[in-house]
Amino acid sequence: MPAHNMTLPYAIMVFVTLQRLAELVIAARNTRALKAQGAIEIGASHYPVMIALHGTWLLVLWATVGGRPVNLPLLGVFALLQALRIWVLVTLGSRWTTRIIVLRGAPLVTGGPFRILRHPNYCVVIGEIAVLPLVFGLVWVAIAYSLLNAAMLWVRIGVEHRALYDDAKPA
Repeated sequence: MPAHNMTLPYAIMVFVTLQRLAELVIAARNTRALKAQGAIEIGASHYPVMIALHGTWLLVLWATVGGRPVNLPLLGVFALLQALRIWVLVTLGSRWTTRIIVLRGAPLVTGGPFRILRHPNYCVVIGEIAVLPLVFGLVWVAIAYSLLNAAMLWVRIGVEHRALYDDAKPA
């Protein structure tokens, strides 16, 4: 087996893992800053389940990508999703977290990708959870984790919507 068959999948996984770890650091910093301004967390009970879902997705990929061919067109799609992810993070700036943190009275972000979609980050995550396994031909991982993620997002988007929209309505 050529060395590049082993190297490229693991290089991709190193990139994705380091990216996710960096995002957790940024999210924690932003969460602390928002809470210091009086923001509150909504839906904390489902957060550990979401972390477990994303963590096991990465672990399953790490355990299964070695020696698998890399589909370059799908890797390009994944790269596009990363550009969209960065657009969301930059647009939200210090308000981006991995938790649902609500700063009462702060206007909703409506610029960047939020002009087009209400939940652009979740669209990116849906794509990533499906596309990255497909980059390695791991259809079963794409299907299984897409279904699990759909269940998680069903809960999370409902909680977020109530926190950001329903609670924001005047009494």
